[in-house]
Amino acid sequence: MSEARIHQPVMVREVVDLLACGPGKTFVDATVGCGGHAASILEASSPDGSLIGIDQDREALEQAEKALERYRGRFVLCHANFRDLGDVLQQQKVERVDGLLLDLGLSSLQVDRAERGFSFRNDAPLDMRMDQEAKMTADRFIRETPEEKLAMLIRTYGEERRAGTIARAIKDAAAQAPLTTATLADAVEGALGGRRPRRGRIHPATRTFQALRIAVNAEMEALEQVLEQMPRLLGPAGRCCCIAYHSLEDRIVKNVFRDLAGRGMERREPVVDLLTRKPVRPGPEEVRRNPRSRSARLRAVRRKEN
Repeated sequence: MSEARIHQPVMVREVVDLLACGPGKTFVDATVGCGGHAASILEASSPDGSLIGIDQDREALEQAEKALERYRGRFVLCHANFRDLGDVLQQQKVERVDGLLLDLGLSSLQVDRAERGFSFRNDAPLDMRMDQEAKMTADRFIRETPEEKLAMLIRTYGEERRAGTIARAIKDAAAQAPLTTATLADAVEGALGGRRPRRGRIHPATRTFQALRIAVNAEMEALEQVLEQMPRLLGPAGRCCCIAYHSLEDRIVKNVFRDLAGRGMERREPVVDLLTRKPVRPGPEEVRRNPRSRSARLRAVRRKEN
């Protein structure tokens, strides 16, 4: 695994511009990962801008500590879920910040390490925990979740039409032996008639893996909670950038941002201005350099000054 793959953040220039990075400002990278975006934010806010980096993955925080070494004294890293953003800021004695970044994608550090269980490229224990100190692995989640609920989660989070058939096959496989990434992928593939993906198509187990990862880590609930806190934690004219990688996340972000801007169904009093009418996408050159960026969608808002 190369360092370049670990440290390849998405749409760096766009993030720095939309956050209006500059000296004397305080930023939060609530999904700091291995520090790629954080380094660019700190560089753009030199000489005295500061950053609080949050991640639930201690291994990622160790990488970020090394990547940000040259900015020592201007950043602090915290092991937490971004749903606890308000508590983290309180612990750091920070009332409001000038910018907040949420990059919702998996890091290459997680995907490329087989033992983390996020990918079926190599056989490994079915883990999928972003926070390795959490108790609920994907294997345990499958065993403790009733088949009907499992099907509902696969249908909702994986947007998989044959979720019931897949859930039944997974539960049958789990009853025979501990699940691994390979046996889970095989169960899903078998449930779908043994279809092998044609060139350029995703593997039949991809959506189910996505659904399980989201459910195991309660990702949608955490996203809704951090977005609910966001307006009161941004200072006047403070900005929030959010990078989503699939339609479920992007839909939540879009709807919350539109609602906060007074453009939702409730037509509430606006507290933010939309900085992006449509999601910003990476350009062709970035997609060529970093194929994992191709599904990224960046949206941003600015807190009103009153």
